[in-house]
Amino acid sequence: MRSSLAPGIRLITSFSRDSWSGFILFLTFLFYTTYHLSRKPISIVKSELHRNCSFVIRPADLNVTSNDTWCDWAPFDQDNYQTLFGVLDNSFLVAYAIGMFFSGIFGERLPLRYYLSFGMLMSGLFTCLFGLGYYWDIHSLGYYAFVQVMNGLMQTTGWPAVVACVGNWFGKGKRGFIMGVWNSHTSVGNILGSLIAGVFVSSQWGMSFIVPGLIIASAGILCFFFLVEKPEDVNCSPPQHHIVQENGETEPLLQNGNCSINSAISTETPEIVQEHSEAISFYGALCIPGVVEFSLCLMFAKLVSYTFLYWLPLYISNVAHFRAKEAGDMSTLFDVGGILGGIMAGLVSDFTGGRASTCCVMLIAAAPMLFVYNYVGQKSLGITIGMLLLCGGLVNGPYALITTAVSADLGTHESLRGNSRALSTVTAIIDGTGSIGAALGPLLAGLISPSGWNNVFYMLISADILACLFLTRLVFKEIKGWCGRIP
Repeated sequence: MRSSLAPGIRLITSFSRDSWSGFILFLTFLFYTTYHLSRKPISIVKSELHRNCSFVIRPADLNVTSNDTWCDWAPFDQDNYQTLFGVLDNSFLVAYAIGMFFSGIFGERLPLRYYLSFGMLMSGLFTCLFGLGYYWDIHSLGYYAFVQVMNGLMQTTGWPAVVACVGNWFGKGKRGFIMGVWNSHTSVGNILGSLIAGVFVSSQWGMSFIVPGLIIASAGILCFFFLVEKPEDVNCSPPQHHIVQENGETEPLLQNGNCSINSAISTETPEIVQEHSEAISFYGALCIPGVVEFSLCLMFAKLVSYTFLYWLPLYISNVAHFRAKEAGDMSTLFDVGGILGGIMAGLVSDFTGGRASTCCVMLIAAAPMLFVYNYVGQKSLGITIGMLLLCGGLVNGPYALITTAVSADLGTHESLRGNSRALSTVTAIIDGTGSIGAALGPLLAGLISPSGWNNVFYMLISADILACLFLTRLVFKEIKGWCGRIP
């Protein structure tokens, strides 16, 4: 049964006959950019909530009892402020990890357009509520933790839905490269979120949350009016994920078949969709070959990535003694490296056919680079820039590949016999497991950092090695496949 057509799409179909594939790719890119854009402000604002007040000029008419904490925002003016920051991070991330396992199930059964629109509007609301704490002069940790929990739950609507939507439109083909480019929305959102939050952080940090909140809410309205969930909704033929053409090549990713917009919608749906329209069970998705291994790998890869996401600006501020805005701007280089790393991982995995091997090599290379960055990364500006770009690429490359191309591959695995409705559930399982690591990373960083940043980096290096070990069986299988093709 077709989904109801969005109002904006009904308008477009009256005058447009262009291909829809690029339009959907752009929309989903934009939507998930706003998801990450609204997550980033907390990492920028941390260094403003707790500052070294001895370097801040105190107003003459201000009567204070402590010279060390007068400029801090209570309750983060205490000595255990890093632990309190960890509470905020984990309020969001634990809620996100738990909610993600249920989000995929809802995503398979609810209209994606309504689901995404609701999620973005509610995410915008709770992001704004965090910033309004500044104007309402709220100093309760419970308030900020509650807002983070609700925002984490609402943010789970994003990833399974956008991946399922892209999977509905595109076949396998050069999925690694295209999705590597598409997945740069994560880093683009982080960069934009850092820059937007940085504009307001030193003057009115509440606006660092309110502006991103309004942006993601606006994207939710755009989603309601313009998202097309399936090619059939606008009379385009659906992709075929596992059909091999006569010349032996797989169907290209951007080839969607004929698309006639104004013509009558065909009553004949491809047989493959009719026979396998049931949503897959949670256990059934776990049984797909490779889902468990990649999920566990992503758990540790995401632990590293999210520790950088939430703690890198504070690390730069503490170690290099940058101001909050400067540290936030510098941290965006890690995300720039992540864009390049995601594209490179996609290209290499498409060329070699080895998704697991590509991830494993990058994870192995990331471990020593993290060690080097910790010890020499702050020696000079040039070294800092180079190491942030390199570490960003090696850390986020495997993360990007697993959450996009690998998830889409497994969600349309040949064992499913064309049941594309498994895609959202598989994506939610992989990203939900990864989100457990995303919750653990910032928590461990908050607990370990008081003993020294060196110990935080040792924890990250260990996580990278563990992520690599979980892919051992799949890497061995890919190597055997390559050896079998050698004459």
